[in-house]
Amino acid sequence: MTESDGPQDAGRVRSVKSADRTIALLEYLSAAESPRTLRDVTGDLGIPRASAYALLMTLVRTGWVEQDQTGSGFHLGIRALRAGAAYVEHDDVVRRAQPVMNDLSGKLGETIHLARLDGHEIVYLATCPSRHSLAVVSKPGRRLPCWSTGLGKAVLAHRPWPEVDALLPGTLTARTPHSITSRPRLREELETVARRGHAVDEQESTLGLRCFAVPLHFGGAINEALSCSVPLVRLDPAREEVILDALRHARNRITG
Repeated sequence: MTESDGPQDAGRVRSVKSADRTIALLEYLSAAESPRTLRDVTGDLGIPRASAYALLMTLVRTGWVEQDQTGSGFHLGIRALRAGAAYVEHDDVVRRAQPVMNDLSGKLGETIHLARLDGHEIVYLATCPSRHSLAVVSKPGRRLPCWSTGLGKAVLAHRPWPEVDALLPGTLTARTPHSITSRPRLREELETVARRGHAVDEQESTLGLRCFAVPLHFGGAINEALSCSVPLVRLDPAREEVILDALRHARNRITG
């Protein structure tokens, strides 16, 4: 490698099949809701049985993958958890936002989330849970469709529609009966969000829950957003204004 070689040359480097398969397998297991079998892995990922087995056993031995009690099911291991936690702990945006989120949570007493756009999904990076017993909390690492969350709409609203359209999947799957599944309707919604400066999730992700979100602008493309999620039973117009004012103030503290 010469002195000029570096990350900018990564696109010209030939990919390593074993590395590609390892990443694909870890991402596959991270998205699975239950342990996957060797047959699942070979069928869903198209990896030859012998190669899939050798890869799984290597990952089991190193702690990145674990087997269930039957020995035939595989799921992510504790090493994956450590890697995910390290990502959040060293993330500059999380470091800047966490103390402000703590203050916001103390002031409002509701669930506060920080999330980042990744492809067509919103990934939760940090959470301050509500002090109320009636609350819904998305833990760090959880992924949700960007079009069905206030966080996602807050980010998408500041991108040109052709760019948004390109990153969305062919079908916008509904999470609840209130989810937006029409591209023209989503485009109208994003234009409204851009004009008023905040997004609202009207039970589009979770029934009985309204989420208010504001984008975080650090210069360049907007990738992160801050939100407050509140059960409808604790909301009225005056309370909503208090929440929005607090979110705007928190946003300015984080990005200022």
